[in-house]
Amino acid sequence: MKLMILGATGAVGSQVLNQASKDSWFETIVAPTRRPLATPGQVHNPVTPFDLPLPPADWWAVDAVICCLGTTLKQAGSKQAFYRVDHDLVIACAEQARAAGARVFVLNSSLGANEKSRSFYLQTKGEVESAVARMGFERVVLARPSLIDAEREESRPAEKLGLMASRLLAPVIPKRYRPVRADTIAAALLREVTGEPGVSYLDNSAMTLMSKDHP
Repeated sequence: MKLMILGATGAVGSQVLNQASKDSWFETIVAPTRRPLATPGQVHNPVTPFDLPLPPADWWAVDAVICCLGTTLKQAGSKQAFYRVDHDLVIACAEQARAAGARVFVLNSSLGANEKSRSFYLQTKGEVESAVARMGFERVVLARPSLIDAEREESRPAEKLGLMASRLLAPVIPKRYRPVRADTIAAALLREVTGEPGVSYLDNSAMTLMSKDHP
């Protein structure tokens, strides 16, 4: 299988890349990024600015895509800049991959994603989910993790406080709301590149129940 990983420099995307590169199931791994990656030999790492509109390239021709693209309002600096990355860029990448023949799209979204939400963040995530589901992929998987438990390069004080509180209260918090490790999410996303046609959803409970040994 030829696999594309979008967002390979992020907390979850880097775990997806690490795990996929050790798996013989994937004959080719394409991980386009804005800056070069230190990757194993079998990983093709096109360096691209990801400016919109995206230029065509032959490396879009893959069987499946795992998308972990995303930013935060703080990083983006404005709602408009956030929307351009988490909405416009994700959809543009999905369209390029679909046009090049990709059959499967696995999206790392967010718990609570809903295009009718009053939350700008969750509404954006919901809009992207709906758009991808309508693109004609044979299989679409929408993963909706809660807080992601991972070490990050950038400082996220609010997220750290939330993780600390969630860990302390884990025994009384429903599984779907508990923090989930980045490597656990990555293993679940990789496992979902194969399966029945249609649109399916993953929450924390489903991710943590999955074995890390994917096909």
